[in-house]
Amino acid sequence: MRTTWTPHEKHGRLTAQSDLPDTVYAFPNQRKEPLTDAQHVRNAVARFDQVIGVSDADRALAFANIKEAAKYYKVDLSESSWRELGVHPQQNRNEAAAKGAATKRERDELQAVAAKGAATRKHGHAGKA
Repeated sequence: MRTTWTPHEKHGRLTAQSDLPDTVYAFPNQRKEPLTDAQHVRNAVARFDQVIGVSDADRALAFANIKEAAKYYKVDLSESSWRELGVHPQQNRNEAAAKGAATKRERDELQAVAAKGAATRKHGHAGKA
């Protein structure tokens, strides 16, 4: 499989995730899982099975991109196939998120969590996962 990933060396000059080119993403068509450094490569591997709405062909391309980025950033990758990373997103993910939000609402924590998220985005930490 031919990869689409290319290194992106403009760290610090980006103002938002939207400034990244498609070529730095594991899933370029969906712009999911940026591969801009070693930590992002490790995150993409860890979150591979959480990506929803993608085909097997998308997963194969993403794995090829992850392998290429891992080689570039010198990240050890023990998996030899995307199937080893998982193919199914977490079951009942939406329901679990709704239940968590309801619990926070009951505890009057929802507003504090939203404020913390807004503060994080304001200080430029969004999209670094």
